[in-house]
Amino acid sequence: MITIPKLHYISQGNSSKKHLENIQKACTSGAELVQLRLKNISEKKLLKLAKEAREITSNFQTRLIINDHYKIAQEVKADGVHLGKTDTCPTVVRKHLYTWQIIGGTANSLQDFKTIIDKNVDYTSLGPFRCNSQENLSKTLGLNGYTAILEALETDTPVIGFGGITTEDITNILETGISGVAVSEEISQNFNTIRIFSDLLNASSTEEQRYTFE
Repeated sequence: MITIPKLHYISQGNSSKKHLENIQKACTSGAELVQLRLKNISEKKLLKLAKEAREITSNFQTRLIINDHYKIAQEVKADGVHLGKTDTCPTVVRKHLYTWQIIGGTANSLQDFKTIIDKNVDYTSLGPFRCNSQENLSKTLGLNGYTAILEALETDTPVIGFGGITTEDITNILETGISGVAVSEEISQNFNTIRIFSDLLNASSTEEQRYTFE
């Protein structure tokens, strides 16, 4: 059974170099999973960055997810790929990945959720929780939206909340049935918040394994 960490750090930075620096900081601060997410960049340059990110994360045994580009995820042997709603269908992508690589999908509504779950993804990102940038063009869901969607469609597939989530939101978000959260800005501004998020989410798989085997 594939385990999905409860805290995902989505890389952020005003340059490719800054993305890598922030991934390094996230790993140093205890992140269990980071997603390399850069838009408007050539595949050649992204491949180079993905290889560097893979080297960084490997040193910390941190999982690496590549946003959108499943061929690059396969080539650098990342832990998986995260697909947006307009990206290649997960069932097609599955045929191109190693059996151990995971696939995440994105949902902004109940219908999105139904569609993506049927495509056998390993986890689904649901949001945005709140609007925190001009990129968030979809309707914000908030606590009521999360609750309504998760109650309408019960699933064992982990659901990761995203979109402007802060440490103060975690307790209430977990009560909706959300499994974990993907965070970018809050962590990028202060990497010490990784420990706070992890404590609130009880996200450390290392601790979970220790307790399991005692």
